[in-house]
Amino acid sequence: MRDLALVLVLLVATFYALKRPWVGVMIWTWVSIMNPHKLAFGFAHAAPFAAIAAAVTFVSMVFTKDKIKFTWSPPVVVLLLFVAWMTLTTVFSVHSTASWLQLNKVFKIQLMTLVALAVLHERKHIEFFIWINVLSIGFYGFKGGIFTITSGGGARVWGPPGGFIEGNNELAVALIMCIPLMNYLRVVATRIWIRQGLLVVMLLSTVAALGTQSRGALLALSAMGALLWLRSDRKIVTGIMVGVIAAGLLAFMPESWSERMGTIQTYESDGSAMGRINAWQMTYNLANDRFLGGGFAIYQPDLYAIYAPNPNIVLGAHSIYFAVLGEHGWVGLFLFLLLWLLTFMLAGRLRKQARLLPETMWLYYLAGMCQVSIIGYAVGGAFLALQYFDLPYNLMVILLAADRWLKSKAYENEKTGAFGSAAPVGRMKAKKKTFQAVPA
Repeated sequence: MRDLALVLVLLVATFYALKRPWVGVMIWTWVSIMNPHKLAFGFAHAAPFAAIAAAVTFVSMVFTKDKIKFTWSPPVVVLLLFVAWMTLTTVFSVHSTASWLQLNKVFKIQLMTLVALAVLHERKHIEFFIWINVLSIGFYGFKGGIFTITSGGGARVWGPPGGFIEGNNELAVALIMCIPLMNYLRVVATRIWIRQGLLVVMLLSTVAALGTQSRGALLALSAMGALLWLRSDRKIVTGIMVGVIAAGLLAFMPESWSERMGTIQTYESDGSAMGRINAWQMTYNLANDRFLGGGFAIYQPDLYAIYAPNPNIVLGAHSIYFAVLGEHGWVGLFLFLLLWLLTFMLAGRLRKQARLLPETMWLYYLAGMCQVSIIGYAVGGAFLALQYFDLPYNLMVILLAADRWLKSKAYENEKTGAFGSAAPVGRMKAKKKTFQAVPA
C-alpha cells in the first residue's frame, strides 16, 4: 500500500514538474533528504526516484517558459572551485575506484544544488523549498519526539534507513538545522493552525534530537540557543522561556541519558570518542604528508597503519572538518570553510538590507534563522561526517535565491509567499521607526 501511494504521489508531482522545473527540484529534494521510498517494503524500496526526478527536471528546463537564470556570487564560485578541487583529489586518490564512486554521488548533489539555484526565483519558490526541507526532516522529528516521550527517553532515536541521516548523530544535527527554519515558517505564517502545528513539530523535534542521545546534538542545541538569545529583541523574556523549556526537557530525560551526556567531560575513558580522536589525528597526518589528501576512500586499514597513532582502530573521521582535511587536504578544507563563511556573511548582509522595508522583513527573519541553522551545522558537524549532506547546501541556495529576489526588487510585485505567508504585522510596527530613520 505504501509503495502504491508513493508512486501515485510522485506521478502527480512529476506531471506538474514537466512544465515547472522548480517543482522537479522539490521532488528531488524530498526524495534525496527524506528517502520516503526507504519506508516502503515492496518494489518502491529500491526504485530510482531521485534519478527520475532529476531527469524530469532537466527535460522541463529545456521546454519551460519559466525563468531560468544562474547567479554568480562568491559562495557559488567557491562551491565550483571546491567541486573542481575534489575532482582533482579523486584523480590522485589512494583508493581510486571507491573515491570515484563517492565523487559521482557528490557531483549529483552539487549539480542539483546549482539547478535549484537556477530555477528558484519567486518568494513562493523559496518558501516551498523551505517547506520541503522542513517537512522531510520534520517527519522524523515528529515521529521521534513521540517515540522519545512514550519510551521515557530510554530508547534511542534513529534516522531512516539509507542516506546521510540514518545514524542517530546525523539525524540529530539534521533536526537541529531544521528547527530554525520551522521557526521562520511559524513567524511568517498567517494561518493560526500552521503556526500552532509548526510549534508542536519544533518541540517534538527538539525532544527527538535529545532522544538520539547524541552528545554533539546537545552542544549544537546549546550553541543555537545562545545565538537565538542574542538575536532576540526581548532577551530577558526569551532567556526565561529558553531556560524553562530546556529545564523541562532535561528533567524528562532518564539518568542513562544524563550519564551519556556527562561523558563529554570524560571523553578519555570513552572508546567512541577516543576512536574519533584517533581518526582526526590520522587525517591531520595524512593531509600533512599528501598535499591533495587521500581522496574520499581514506578510512582503510592500510592508511591507518601509516598515519594513525593507533592503527588498530579504523573509524570514519566523524567530523566535517577533519573528513574534508583528510580527503582533500588543506586546500580543500580552506575552500570548505570559506564556502560557509561567505554563506554566513551573505545572511548577515541580507538581514541588514531586508530590515529597511516592511515588504522585505520576511528576509530579515529568514536570514537570521539560516544563520542559526549554519551555527548548528558548524557545531554539530564537528562530531560527524555530513560534509556532503544536501541540507546545508540547500541553506546556501535559499540565501542566494533570497538575495537575488531582493536585488531584483521583486517585493514591488510579490506581497505574499507560500500559503499566504507574510511578515508579521506586529513586528513590522515595532520596526517602523527603523524604516523611517533610514534615508531613501
